[in-house]
Amino acid sequence: RSSYSCSYFVLPCCFFDFHGKYSRRQSKKTQYREYLDFVAQVGFVCGFHVEEDCLRIPSTKRVSLIGKNRTYPPTESALIDKQITQFINNRQTCAGITCDRRVGFNHKDHCDGACEEAGSELPEDETETAGTTWMPGFQPREKVEQIRNCASLPREFIDEVVLNVANLLLNAIPQKSCSNMQGGNMNSWNQGESLSLKEVAEHLNKETLKRLKSEYGGLQTLLKNNHQVFEVLNGRVHIRDWRKEKPSSKTKPEVKRRLSAEAFKTRLCWFFIHHPDGCSLPSESCPYAHGTEELR
Repeated sequence: RSSYSCSYFVLPCCFFDFHGKYSRRQSKKTQYREYLDFVAQVGFVCGFHVEEDCLRIPSTKRVSLIGKNRTYPPTESALIDKQITQFINNRQTCAGITCDRRVGFNHKDHCDGACEEAGSELPEDETETAGTTWMPGFQPREKVEQIRNCASLPREFIDEVVLNVANLLLNAIPQKSCSNMQGGNMNSWNQGESLSLKEVAEHLNKETLKRLKSEYGGLQTLLKNNHQVFEVLNGRVHIRDWRKEKPSSKTKPEVKRRLSAEAFKTRLCWFFIHHPDGCSLPSESCPYAHGTEELR
């Protein structure tokens, strides 16, 4: 609604309507497909020829919707604007929400008052209100969103937690001898025990837990972020055994394999440095550097 020359690109992800969570209406479609159709409908109501494209990104939500061209001439902008307002009000009615006239949405007024108030011709004393309050209970995001996925925690703190949890798992039970399994002596490498996240948390000090609780996902997110050392499955934490990692099913030419291996070792191997038995893999097979001389 900003201008006739406006065009848009949108990558729908979370299922939300104008006023809250999107309510499904069709059981024959997947929730994702139904939501994509809804977002496309919004574009159509707003007077766009809506195009759909699939992005080449590593995500399950990769269908984008694009509006580049209008379906109406500039002379019909006022009519389309009323159509948009009516559409918003109808969605609002379905959601069972009553809103304040100050913010441009009111069931009694419908288009007449809403079109004027939602546009740029707001009275000066109401401009600030409309710009900061869309409707009762609406809370916009902060302009600068705080990163709280454990990635911004100090490196020393993360390393300390990783070492503490790893030692806890390694010392949970006496080292088992697995010489009856394949590989003989190689399998005497201590894989440690698996513990639940709750059990791990009980062994951490209160100050550490308090710091982790302020992050999204807390302890679990931190452990998953340290993929080299840990594996978190069904709420249980394991020491990762790189011997069990499946090699890539895609066969690469020798040159590409060599270049890939040379570019791989950009981080030191945690097991080589900290594990009592060292790394379970030989240097040439490990994706991490066994010593600073191997770093790329």
